[in-house]
Amino acid sequence: MTANLTLMEVDALTDPDGRLNLTDGHARLALTPEQAAIVARIPEMFAIATRRAFPSIEEAAHIAFLGAIGQRSAPIGTGRILSCYSSTLATDIVARALPAGATVAVLHPTFDNIADLFQTRGLKLVPLQEEALLNQDWPGSPVSAVVITMPNNPTGLVTPEGHLRSLAEHAARHGQTVIVDASFRGQVRDAQYDTYAVLDAAGADWIIIEDTGKLWPMHELKLGMLAYNERTALPIRRAFSESMLAASPVVLQLVEALAEDWADGGYERARALVERNRSAVREAIEAVGTGLADPDSQISVARVALPEGGPDSSQLYHDLMVRGAHVLPCAPFYWADPASGLRSIRMSLARPYEVVHTAAAALADAYSSRR
Repeated sequence: MTANLTLMEVDALTDPDGRLNLTDGHARLALTPEQAAIVARIPEMFAIATRRAFPSIEEAAHIAFLGAIGQRSAPIGTGRILSCYSSTLATDIVARALPAGATVAVLHPTFDNIADLFQTRGLKLVPLQEEALLNQDWPGSPVSAVVITMPNNPTGLVTPEGHLRSLAEHAARHGQTVIVDASFRGQVRDAQYDTYAVLDAAGADWIIIEDTGKLWPMHELKLGMLAYNERTALPIRRAFSESMLAASPVVLQLVEALAEDWADGGYERARALVERNRSAVREAIEAVGTGLADPDSQISVARVALPEGGPDSSQLYHDLMVRGAHVLPCAPFYWADPASGLRSIRMSLARPYEVVHTAAAALADAYSSRR
């Protein structure tokens, strides 16, 4: 059985030899001075958590985070934003809330655990190709829900506001639910138009999953947010209650403070690092005759294109392991057609520059030695 992407990420994270880990999209970086000052306040956050009401702490975190990423119309304070340990848990909650056996269209390619979670819960999946999204070619019956990832992982595609409006209006006419995984939204200004306002204006049923795990080097101290529209008949709160009681009030305070820093220069500092690392990858691979598969992507991962006639991503994955670096072959992202992903390989950019520079040089060496 082919390993899924998360298993590859676990292998990299637990590598006893400590080889370079450029697999998962989490920020594995040193704290900035501003972030270090926030982390130093964690004991104070514990004290506040014992004396301040949980709803007040949760609402403050939602206000700070969603405000920092432009989501002014999010239903803050209504009880329709549920705080989860992670976006993966939020996705599983959504999968359990959807009717068993329902047909769901899922963006293709995208991170494979989204498809895996829906399939495990007994849902039938059909791929929604990125080309179809860009052409506004929306699925009809029997599809009852459409799942998009914005920005998409691994390609970085941002669904334009007009395209989301078109999808939402189509879904409203056809009784479909629009599900948006916005886990990388905080990294890209173009993705920070007010998604909640667009969906509400179209009269669509919607679910949105937000995530903090891709933004800050907090070693899994993160938050997933599961928001849904007022009209939905899906048993989302019931599914949530089957999985958890509440998120940590300490993590909620941490998210609030980090979001405030994000809005006060943290975003620009992170963008500069990611773009410097993207340039390092581009320069290394262009020197051996290939390039980035998604040159306009702004998220903290980069796909390297592997031209026909050269090595495929499975070969390079193993070659890079030998050279001391973990990356991700892209076949599993193409969950409905893995062969389509053999011509690209993905590297995380949310790493120290030296790590990315070294791994990019190893990739270039492995690629050129196989040609």
